[in-house]
Amino acid sequence: MYRRLISASLVAALMAGTASADTLREALISSYQTNPSLTAQRESLKATDATVAIARAAGRPQISATVGLNRSITQSGVLVSSGKGPNLSVSAGVSYPLFNGGSVRNSVRAAQTRVEAGRATLTAVEGDIFVQAVSAYMNVIRDRSVVELNANNVRVLETNLEATRDRFQIGDLTRTDVAQSEARLQLGRSQLAQAQGQLTASEATYRQVIGHAPGQLAPPPPLPPLPTTPDEAVRIALAGNPDLTATSRQAIAAGYDVNVARAGRLPTISAQAGADYVNNLAGNAPFNGPNTGTQTTVGLGVNLPIFQGGLPAARIRQAQALQGQALEQVVGTERAVVQAARASFAAYDAAERAIKSNTVAVQANELALEGARAEQSVGTRTVLDVLNAEQELLNSQVALVTAKRDAYVAGFQLLNAMGQAQAQDLGLEGGPLYDPLGNYRRIAGNWSDWASDPRHPTVATRTVSPQEMPATPIVTPQLVPGPGFSAPVVAPGVTPPAQ
Repeated sequence: MYRRLISASLVAALMAGTASADTLREALISSYQTNPSLTAQRESLKATDATVAIARAAGRPQISATVGLNRSITQSGVLVSSGKGPNLSVSAGVSYPLFNGGSVRNSVRAAQTRVEAGRATLTAVEGDIFVQAVSAYMNVIRDRSVVELNANNVRVLETNLEATRDRFQIGDLTRTDVAQSEARLQLGRSQLAQAQGQLTASEATYRQVIGHAPGQLAPPPPLPPLPTTPDEAVRIALAGNPDLTATSRQAIAAGYDVNVARAGRLPTISAQAGADYVNNLAGNAPFNGPNTGTQTTVGLGVNLPIFQGGLPAARIRQAQALQGQALEQVVGTERAVVQAARASFAAYDAAERAIKSNTVAVQANELALEGARAEQSVGTRTVLDVLNAEQELLNSQVALVTAKRDAYVAGFQLLNAMGQAQAQDLGLEGGPLYDPLGNYRRIAGNWSDWASDPRHPTVATRTVSPQEMPATPIVTPQLVPGPGFSAPVVAPGVTPPAQ
């Protein structure tokens, strides 16, 4: 019930966008459709799907045929016959396993369980990519605000320095006041340069995660109601975190692997049938006998292992150790989930409290700066007092912007830790959602030896612009079909931002 409430709230929030600017929902759609980490994980799941068909094939009939055309070069002794050939031989055989110690059954179950683990891993990667997308989106918004605040601060300091120099010329202020104003201006320019560098880095990260450079970004929608206590967050996370689901399924699959290894000590029984055809093409069969012959056989084959040099025991111990490793990893993942839920909750709660405090601090510093300027004009405050007040206001404004970013990202990280930050939870309707069951249904029960898929068309979009493309790139059209630069994929009806 709580999951449905969160999902409904988040979907409604994400649907409320701004038409004139890129929205967070559009950024999430782009990353969902074109992020290479996510698209590669989908292909990895397809490879895991194929292991089910591989395991099932070991329990199916095997049919083979052999054709030989032979001619004797030399003959002597009892091997001398009336002719050297050539002789044509054709044989065909069918083998059907009747009993294999349960290895096929357990291999299939292990493969199916690993498919379930792979689906959970895909879900986890999806949530992690969305966290990266939200973080990149919020970082650009934060850093653009910080650049604007620092740029405005530099303009104010430039005006202060000019006014200080004018008052120094008429003897109202000292050279010390001018030096203080000039030093503070240079400090402001240094802070502006650092903020611009951070913005450039954040925009590059946005381009990497989302798939295109950021345009004008709209404010993000509000987060849905989150748990009120860390204990509640942990309970939800332990019931829905996909990483924990994946490691649990891997541990179950490792148990099936132990049974597969144990089957190596048991006999195997198979039904066999065969047919042979021989033709003396030279027509000179010995003793004037017939030149052709046929034979059909049917029977049972039993393979009873007696001594294998300790191989089965070694394989069993190996499988048991891997099972133990998987069980230990379950506990490790559970610890990580508890830590992530509590850490995200604490970060969100701290950022929310920081927002309230910094909001008050900004208001107080605005009032303090106004008072310092008024008092400096009548001589009761120094130039340094005004400069300090301006710096305090800038610091509180930057802290407020940062706290807002931190609160939103921490809240989304908490949703991800609880397993509620996937595409189906966010209501992303930029196209059909990826169905991991579709490929499984298509290939898991396949019987054909000649079935295959076409060469994989690259889904992830490249972010290299024509200006950045070298004359001899490492990534060529043979590796990634299509032109060197791909336009971003966005929601229908949305104009992609300029590159």
